[in-house]
Amino acid sequence: MAAFSTSAYAADFIKGVYLQSEELCAQAKKDSLQSVIDAGSLILSEHGIESVEYNCEFLNVTRATRSPAWAVTALCQEPGHLFPDTLSILELSPTQLELVSVRQVDPEGGQTDNGGTYVLCDGVAMP
Repeated sequence: MAAFSTSAYAADFIKGVYLQSEELCAQAKKDSLQSVIDAGSLILSEHGIESVEYNCEFLNVTRATRSPAWAVTALCQEPGHLFPDTLSILELSPTQLELVSVRQVDPEGGQTDNGGTYVLCDGVAMP
């Protein structure tokens, strides 16, 4: 279990399972979340980001005081490579989050980019 930097973490941090599109949510509901994971999609939950042979464990989460946002430090791992990442997570709406990562990703380098928009998948739970 990860240690979090604020005691209010559990009360106001993201809840549920988030995927990078409504279509992926529909696929997870129809087939299974595991099928979406197996296809290489990123899954966001309160514990971190997961995919096939890739994960980022959230280590510290700090709630912003002036906006519906959090600053998150994470430890990420892919085959043969372990690295830290710092993310900002902004709640765009009750069902949509925007992640921005400080990690520089070369689009042609085959690295995983943690950033992007994620949508809440109601009725979908982590396996």
